[in-house]
Amino acid sequence: MKRHYPFPDFPNGWFQVAYSDELAPGAVMPLSYFGRELVAFRGADGQASVLDAFCPHLGAHLGYGGKVQGDAIVCPFHAWKFDACGGCTEVPYAKKIPPKAKLRAWPVREVNGLILVWHHAEDAPPQWEIPALAEVGSDEWTPYERRRWKVKTRNQEMAENAVDSAHFHFLHGTMNQPESRAEAKGPVLHVYSTTGMSTPRGGVDGSVESQSYGFGYSTVRFKGIVETLLVSSMAPIDDETIDARFSFSIKKLADKDVTQGVGKAFIKEVSRQFEQDIPIWEHKTYFEHPMLCDGDGPIGLFRRWCRQFYSTPGAKQAAEAG
Repeated sequence: MKRHYPFPDFPNGWFQVAYSDELAPGAVMPLSYFGRELVAFRGADGQASVLDAFCPHLGAHLGYGGKVQGDAIVCPFHAWKFDACGGCTEVPYAKKIPPKAKLRAWPVREVNGLILVWHHAEDAPPQWEIPALAEVGSDEWTPYERRRWKVKTRNQEMAENAVDSAHFHFLHGTMNQPESRAEAKGPVLHVYSTTGMSTPRGGVDGSVESQSYGFGYSTVRFKGIVETLLVSSMAPIDDETIDARFSFSIKKLADKDVTQGVGKAFIKEVSRQFEQDIPIWEHKTYFEHPMLCDGDGPIGLFRRWCRQFYSTPGAKQAAEAG
């Protein structure tokens, strides 16, 4: 039975749809996010663009057989051409371009090696930006090690893990129950936790610090065994499936082999913990008013922060009309 959530299907914010190196110049990529079919392409100017996928002429999907010409994409069916703004710039066999021949163009940013798309239920423009990370591309840090999962849940359910202190000990087996502090400033949630990490030589004190920019993008910095950056992205494919990507970067140690070995083990452990969460997310229900107790972590603060990322299509227009 399909689960009910008391919030809209798709939150507002920035969401990763690809890695930059997956979209070469002249390449076309079909995408499925936010319950829609999309197409990404990179023009001769080097810019990545994302449009609604179906040609307004007779419905061909531009992501399958479409080709890039200059800074535009050409439909494989009848060669209608669309620019990065979604406007039809050419119908090769017609004297006049239909005035309504236009595709929705999605705001795109490329930052930290990711291609991000802005989703807003009321089509509002981007309301914040994703900052560049000094670690990405630095000689002192390893290139991304990537992991990916498809999870049957919602963004908010996954994001709540960052402030759910108790589950780290009882589900993931951490040495102790982390003590978490959270601070919300606009679309950014900062969470800092102290924790203990197990190694073959015994326990090591560590810390976990996360910065979440809405539900779709966050950075997590681990210190203790090895200094690690995790860039986490959670993009809704449809109303019940999340495309989850983890991009790990390890601060290099003096010994390259030690960096690789310790980093690989730590990435495996973080991935293991994430995979332990999946059956919980996929089978739990959502309570608007959960029975909380002391020691649960700042879940109330988190849920108040969440409210800003939801709006209903047409709500603004309805309010103005009323």
